[in-house]
Amino acid sequence: MTTHINVIGVGMTVFKTPKHSDPYPVMGSAAIRAALEDAGIAYVAIEQAYAAYVYGDSCSGHRVVYEAGLTGIPIFNVNSNCSSGSSALYLARQALLSGAAECVLAVGFEQMSPGALNEAWQDRPTPLERFLEVAKKKLGDSTVPMAPRLFGAASREYVETYGMKPATLASIPVKARRHAAHNPRAVFTEPLTVEQVLASPSVCDPLTRFQCCPPTCGAAAAVLCTDEFAKRHGIKPGVRIVGQALVTDMPTSFADSAMDAVGRDMGRQAATKAYAQAGIGPVDIDVVELHDCFSINEVLAYEALGLCAEGGAAEFIERGDNTYGGRYVTNPSGGLISKGHPLGATGLAQCFELVTQLRGRAERRQVDGARVGVAHNIGLGGACVVSVYSHV
Repeated sequence: MTTHINVIGVGMTVFKTPKHSDPYPVMGSAAIRAALEDAGIAYVAIEQAYAAYVYGDSCSGHRVVYEAGLTGIPIFNVNSNCSSGSSALYLARQALLSGAAECVLAVGFEQMSPGALNEAWQDRPTPLERFLEVAKKKLGDSTVPMAPRLFGAASREYVETYGMKPATLASIPVKARRHAAHNPRAVFTEPLTVEQVLASPSVCDPLTRFQCCPPTCGAAAAVLCTDEFAKRHGIKPGVRIVGQALVTDMPTSFADSAMDAVGRDMGRQAATKAYAQAGIGPVDIDVVELHDCFSINEVLAYEALGLCAEGGAAEFIERGDNTYGGRYVTNPSGGLISKGHPLGATGLAQCFELVTQLRGRAERRQVDGARVGVAHNIGLGGACVVSVYSHV
């Protein structure tokens, strides 16, 4: 059985801050329409749909997909925190591989509120309890909001272990803004300097505000199909998913490392499995969309994906191997820090960017000669999805 599944259509809205957002059904249905138009097929050809979101009521995915049509197909609502979009993509691909369908839709959307992430339910145990216990070992008691507390602990551990300089860590959002300047769908495109990043308010030392992704609203979608479907409909696929792995937490997540608590080891394991499935290694990769919800997570992702050696991220960054003219182009879209991070949409926004790059249609942010792309998407609680895309 082939493991190659075609991505024949992608769509994505402009990402916006909460005060400028459209309602989630408007955003989600716009992304679906764009993906169907890009694929050149009608909604009636879709046999299953997977809808990803985090902040919403049950069956919000139905509400969005119904805007495209009422054909009675199976619709699945997917919530896996920040990895929801890529989890929906994983399930959609799995449906095709299993033979249950030949053409499926994955859509992700989020209508977020301003401010730091908060848990919706205060009257029951948090699913992140064990993760927060690991962070507490590093930070002690803290009133910092949940997400920056977890990644702040990981940042502190990384700096203490490997000695990364504050300016090196701060250069990541600078690079993100530089890339986002060429992405018309990104939320933050104004340039930043390292000095501005370091001078922005401290969130959880060593993280400052500009090293944290903003609450964002938006949607993205993808249409996937088998070779047989493409042939029958006269479609010539340009991009395939040739390897994909979803890994959840292991004992390392709850041991002594705050870096593993935020997904470092999950990422390493998912990358190893996805590369093996695709028959590639890090040396074969041209472009990467990775999960930079905080600057430290980009650092951890470099190492988990094998783009550099463990502890080697500082040298990797300082050589410029994470941008145009270097070994890899990471987050040409601007990433979560600058493109934005509507939680349910992020994994599918990564799909949109990599498909656009591998088709050679990314205009001013195009990575020259891009043939192989990798997406890395993490959600705490937890799951990491690594997907390998290849030009056909």
